[in-house]
Amino acid sequence: MSKSKHKIRVVELFAGVGGFRIGLEGASDAYETIWNNQWEPSTIHQDASLVYKARFGAQGHSNKDINRVPTSEIPDHDLLVGGFPCQDYSVAATLSRSGGIEGKKGVLWWQIYRILSEKGDKRPNYIFFENVDRLLASPASQRGRDFAIILASLSDLGYTVEWRVINAAEYGMPQRRRRTYIVGYRHESVVAQKIEEKRDWVLFDGVMAKAFPFAAKDNSESSFSIEGEIKEVSDSFNKGKKNSPFGEAGIMSKRQVFTVDTIPVYDGTRQTLGDNLVDEDYVPEEFFISEEDLPKWKYEKGAKKIERVSKEGFKYIFSEGGMSFPDPSDKPSRTMITGEGGSAPSRFKHVVETPSGRYRRLIPIELERLNMFPDNHTYHPDVSDGRRAFLMGNALVCGVVQEVGKSLYSAIFDEAPVSTRPIHVQRNPKPLLTQTLFDFGEEDLVYNKPKKTYQLDRTKRLLIGFVKEDNIDYFLTEEPTKLYYTGNVETFPSTIALNKLYYFMPHIKGKGVRDLYLIKIARLGSKTEVHPDVEDKKAPRLVFELEYLESLPEYKMINLKFQRAFTDTFLGRVMER
Repeated sequence: MSKSKHKIRVVELFAGVGGFRIGLEGASDAYETIWNNQWEPSTIHQDASLVYKARFGAQGHSNKDINRVPTSEIPDHDLLVGGFPCQDYSVAATLSRSGGIEGKKGVLWWQIYRILSEKGDKRPNYIFFENVDRLLASPASQRGRDFAIILASLSDLGYTVEWRVINAAEYGMPQRRRRTYIVGYRHESVVAQKIEEKRDWVLFDGVMAKAFPFAAKDNSESSFSIEGEIKEVSDSFNKGKKNSPFGEAGIMSKRQVFTVDTIPVYDGTRQTLGDNLVDEDYVPEEFFISEEDLPKWKYEKGAKKIERVSKEGFKYIFSEGGMSFPDPSDKPSRTMITGEGGSAPSRFKHVVETPSGRYRRLIPIELERLNMFPDNHTYHPDVSDGRRAFLMGNALVCGVVQEVGKSLYSAIFDEAPVSTRPIHVQRNPKPLLTQTLFDFGEEDLVYNKPKKTYQLDRTKRLLIGFVKEDNIDYFLTEEPTKLYYTGNVETFPSTIALNKLYYFMPHIKGKGVRDLYLIKIARLGSKTEVHPDVEDKKAPRLVFELEYLESLPEYKMINLKFQRAFTDTFLGRVMER
């Protein structure tokens, strides 16, 4: 498959180990990260920067305090992305103890504002940020003030902004990680010009709605304006009220806000914690919990009531509920935090039970998989296992970024994105060493079939489609997503009910069928999406967007019927042959 004919220049701030970059490159070849910045304050050893350079190279990488980077050193770009630091109001601290946007880390938001402001007319058309879900209700003393400041400042810079709170597990991903994602468009951009009604954009037509469909909760819609200068917003927004006015989804344009709470809508494949574990024979002994330490772990995980004394000398009872022990392998994992590493018993670290009955912590590869990173992405001879866990606790779920990236690309260019660098990587229960692991400076994303949790329904309809010779190699490569296009749409049999098709198997000439795919989308398109140099560029085709599920042990010969190019049948008839 050829590279994209489009190009979206990306600048990545607060880059960590490159989660935004992996997700966007997995969405489309059009995304090209031309400059990035990663700096961890108050530490000499810059682990994230070491990993980023090892995986993506030193070109365009900045390991300086962003406060000291002049805007003139940042190249002009089309998309600015970043998970700006959020420790002051993270899930690890209660809202009442957080400093919000005025805290030590929160002030880094103003570096984003500074860069966008100083870029002037050359500021990017698009922005894409990630933060904790509590951003919408921070700080506790003035619910929603921080987010109102962010929206107001972006509005003043000429951006329309939409947001969504997304729990990755609710859309089939392997971790229950709930985060706020913010996407913005300059008023003169292609995407902003498509926005007509705020409500329709948020619920149906927008970038976020198409990436992560949802139903609106009853009686949760509201509209309001954010008024006054930034200082006035800071001083008085929502003052004295108990709840934030911001729902889990919304849009702001010219200070006018529409917002709503969400019920996720998803019926695709799902990944669990167990899908991402390696065989216990491949787990180093240091990750197993000894019989001696096991009671300590059970105590930390269990319910408890403890008498404590406050700083003022008052006695009080601290209580907390019990947690699952071990963590269930048939569900997505709990949210990973930065303290995941180390052998000391902890309430928050994940513990799984092995087939032999032993208990163990998660190894770095498994932590990477829960964030949908490539195996050993954080491996570096100068980075310890504990720090690798810390880096993953700070990271985002790449799959969320990939889906938003696909949707944004489609909104900009009115076509489906194509990527030769999908984020799905090898999920081998027996991971083996590869020479490329030590090739620091070379990007190493491995295409493979991801392990996913799903149940085949043999009563669903299956379309078998003939693969022409110019597309056979494409369907024999091990990529988890494919596009299958028919001949001219006018030659497709009208007796095949498209709305009943669920699965797809490509028919290879002389071989038959083997690989089974889920049909994610059926739409009109063209052959140029896979072969841009074809002559009949304007001929409309039916295009099926496919997700790989599994393969039969060997090829089976099937007699194609409709014009000897298609067969419409039930999955059970083929699986039981």
